[in-house]
Amino acid sequence: MDFKNTKGIRKDSDFRKVYKHGKSFANKYLVMYILYNKSDFNRVGFSVSKKVGKATVRNKIRRRIRESFRLNCDEHIKNGYDLVFIARVASKDAEYEDIEKSVKTLIKKAKLS
Repeated sequence: MDFKNTKGIRKDSDFRKVYKHGKSFANKYLVMYILYNKSDFNRVGFSVSKKVGKATVRNKIRRRIRESFRLNCDEHIKNGYDLVFIARVASKDAEYEDIEKSVKTLIKKAKLS
Protein backbone atom coordinates (compact mmCIF):
# COMPACT_ATOMS: atom_id res chain seq x y z
CA MET A 1 0.00 0.00 0.00
CA ASP A 2 1.57 3.27 -1.14
CA PHE A 3 -0.39 5.70 0.98
CA LYS A 4 1.58 8.43 2.74
CA ASN A 5 -0.02 8.47 6.20
CA THR A 6 -1.60 5.04 6.11
CA LYS A 7 -0.72 1.41 6.66
CA GLY A 8 -2.81 -1.63 5.84
CA ILE A 9 -4.90 -3.77 8.14
CA ARG A 10 -4.00 -7.35 7.27
CA LYS A 11 -4.83 -9.64 10.19
CA ASP A 12 -8.30 -11.05 10.74
CA SER A 13 -8.00 -10.23 14.44
CA ASP A 14 -7.46 -6.55 13.61
CA PHE A 15 -10.53 -6.51 11.36
CA ARG A 16 -12.61 -8.19 14.09
CA LYS A 17 -11.43 -5.68 16.70
CA VAL A 18 -12.56 -2.77 14.51
CA TYR A 19 -15.93 -4.45 13.85
CA LYS A 20 -16.52 -5.20 17.53
CA HIS A 21 -15.36 -1.96 19.14
CA GLY A 22 -15.60 0.54 16.28
CA LYS A 23 -18.34 2.85 15.14
CA SER A 24 -20.03 2.28 11.77
CA PHE A 25 -21.27 4.61 9.07
CA ALA A 26 -23.09 3.43 5.97
CA ASN A 27 -24.56 4.50 2.67
CA LYS A 28 -25.88 2.78 -0.44
CA TYR A 29 -22.55 1.31 -1.63
CA LEU A 30 -20.26 1.07 1.43
CA VAL A 31 -20.08 0.56 5.16
CA MET A 32 -17.17 2.12 7.06
CA TYR A 33 -16.04 1.18 10.56
CA ILE A 34 -13.68 3.46 12.48
CA LEU A 35 -11.79 2.86 15.70
CA TYR A 36 -9.24 5.09 17.42
CA ASN A 37 -5.88 3.26 17.50
CA LYS A 38 -3.72 5.61 19.63
CA SER A 39 -0.92 5.85 17.06
CA ASP A 40 0.38 8.62 14.82
CA PHE A 41 -0.78 6.98 11.59
CA ASN A 42 -3.95 5.50 10.15
CA ARG A 43 -4.54 1.89 9.18
CA VAL A 44 -7.06 1.02 6.51
CA GLY A 45 -8.59 -2.25 5.36
CA PHE A 46 -10.93 -3.15 2.52
CA SER A 47 -13.39 -6.02 2.51
CA VAL A 48 -15.57 -7.30 -0.32
CA SER A 49 -17.76 -10.34 0.35
CA LYS A 50 -18.27 -13.24 -2.02
CA LYS A 51 -21.94 -12.18 -2.13
CA VAL A 52 -20.85 -9.23 -4.28
CA GLY A 53 -19.52 -11.38 -7.12
CA LYS A 54 -16.68 -13.51 -8.40
CA ALA A 55 -13.03 -12.69 -7.76
CA THR A 56 -12.58 -10.34 -10.72
CA VAL A 57 -15.61 -8.27 -9.68
CA ARG A 58 -14.50 -8.17 -6.03
CA ASN A 59 -10.97 -7.09 -7.00
CA LYS A 60 -12.30 -4.35 -9.27
CA ILE A 61 -14.45 -2.97 -6.46
CA ARG A 62 -11.58 -3.21 -3.97
CA ARG A 63 -9.28 -1.32 -6.36
CA ARG A 64 -11.89 1.40 -6.86
CA ILE A 65 -12.41 1.89 -3.12
CA ARG A 66 -8.66 1.91 -2.44
CA GLU A 67 -7.95 4.42 -5.21
CA SER A 68 -10.73 6.80 -4.20
CA PHE A 69 -9.48 6.70 -0.61
CA ARG A 70 -5.89 7.30 -1.74
CA LEU A 71 -6.76 10.25 -3.97
CA ASN A 72 -9.30 12.00 -1.77
CA CYS A 73 -8.83 11.12 1.85
CA ASP A 74 -5.39 9.73 2.66
CA GLU A 75 -3.68 13.06 3.41
CA HIS A 76 -6.76 14.92 4.60
CA ILE A 77 -8.01 12.85 7.53
CA LYS A 78 -6.91 12.93 11.14
CA ASN A 79 -4.23 10.42 12.17
CA GLY A 80 -4.70 7.67 14.71
CA TYR A 81 -7.61 5.66 13.33
CA ASP A 82 -8.27 2.19 12.01
CA LEU A 83 -10.71 2.31 9.09
CA VAL A 84 -12.39 -0.64 7.42
CA PHE A 85 -14.42 -0.22 4.24
CA ILE A 86 -16.91 -2.97 3.40
CA ALA A 87 -18.51 -3.08 -0.04
CA ARG A 88 -22.23 -3.71 -0.20
CA VAL A 89 -23.81 -5.81 -2.96
CA ALA A 90 -25.06 -2.64 -4.71
CA SER A 91 -21.46 -1.57 -5.34
CA LYS A 92 -21.22 -4.30 -7.98
CA ASP A 93 -23.15 -2.07 -10.42
CA ALA A 94 -21.62 1.23 -9.31
CA GLU A 95 -19.28 3.37 -11.41
CA TYR A 96 -16.01 4.72 -10.01
CA GLU A 97 -17.58 8.15 -9.44
CA ASP A 98 -20.31 6.59 -7.27
CA ILE A 99 -17.74 4.77 -5.13
CA GLU A 100 -15.64 7.93 -4.84
CA LYS A 101 -18.65 9.95 -3.71
CA SER A 102 -19.54 7.24 -1.17
CA VAL A 103 -16.04 7.26 0.34
CA LYS A 104 -16.04 11.06 0.64
CA THR A 105 -19.51 11.05 2.21
CA LEU A 106 -18.55 8.44 4.82
CA ILE A 107 -15.39 10.35 5.79
CA LYS A 108 -17.49 13.51 6.26
CA LYS A 109 -20.16 11.61 8.25
CA ALA A 110 -17.48 10.31 10.60
CA LYS A 111 -16.01 13.84 10.96
CA LEU A 112 -12.50 12.60 10.17
CA SER A 113 -11.46 15.39 7.82
